[in-house]
Amino acid sequence: MVEEEEKQSSVGRWRCRWLVDVGRWRPSPAEFQAAAAALLPPHDLPAIHRFVREDDRKRALVSRLLQYSLVHHALGMPFHQIRINRTLEGKPYLQNKNANLPGFNFSTSHQGEYVGIASEPLCLVGLDIVCISKPQRETALEFISNFTSYLTDHEWNCIVTADSHDGMLTEFYRYWCLKEAFVKATGTGVGFGLQRLEFHHMNWTNISLRIDGEEDRKWRFWLFKIDEMHLASIAKGHPEDAIDSFRRTLLSDVVIQEEELHMAIEIPEEAFTLLTVEQLIQLHD
Repeated sequence: MVEEEEKQSSVGRWRCRWLVDVGRWRPSPAEFQAAAAALLPPHDLPAIHRFVREDDRKRALVSRLLQYSLVHHALGMPFHQIRINRTLEGKPYLQNKNANLPGFNFSTSHQGEYVGIASEPLCLVGLDIVCISKPQRETALEFISNFTSYLTDHEWNCIVTADSHDGMLTEFYRYWCLKEAFVKATGTGVGFGLQRLEFHHMNWTNISLRIDGEEDRKWRFWLFKIDEMHLASIAKGHPEDAIDSFRRTLLSDVVIQEEELHMAIEIPEEAFTLLTVEQLIQLHD
């Protein structure tokens, strides 16, 4: 009984859902530079400084800070030992191998005011955050029409039959958020044809996926309303669906029981934990 409780406690530590409101962090240029130099390894810094806009630099820094902080929290690994790399498609992964957690993976996303990360010890996980921003120089329908090649006929009809322009935008971003969460989980990125994915739902619960018209029962999806302007989605699925370049980063020779994997995918999602940049910095102290 004690061993089972300890295992559940560990799984809870390995399965994280964290959000940071970067709009609340307002460092001076000198404070930002000092934080980046002190908290991240040197090879991560060019990816942050390449951005021109301050908000983009902040999101990039906090995204990487979340990755190192999560690995430290979940696996108890000292910060200086953590090695995070990216696949050719841009999927971040932990380079340090862990035989006890052969399927450990995480997904990051940032848009608008929020940066987030999600991790799983067994199944694939994908996270996407969207900001429901109103187009400035075109109508909602004209804006959404730019993305028709990424939507199926079913999804398009569900979007345009919403009861208002704001409703159409929200419906569009919900579908977009789900599609992005799937490709982030599998590591395929922009190389995967989003129009191949079709989502069905019951009032945005019990969300199911069809790929090329065939229902895929190995995946589960959840949508969250962060606030009036931001949505987040979580996708969880089978590791065999990962793209080759990402699958090779996992310990593929370790056998995971299908029943245990199925249970991990089916675990209901709970609310995100909202953290501050200051709390993440304290983890490094």
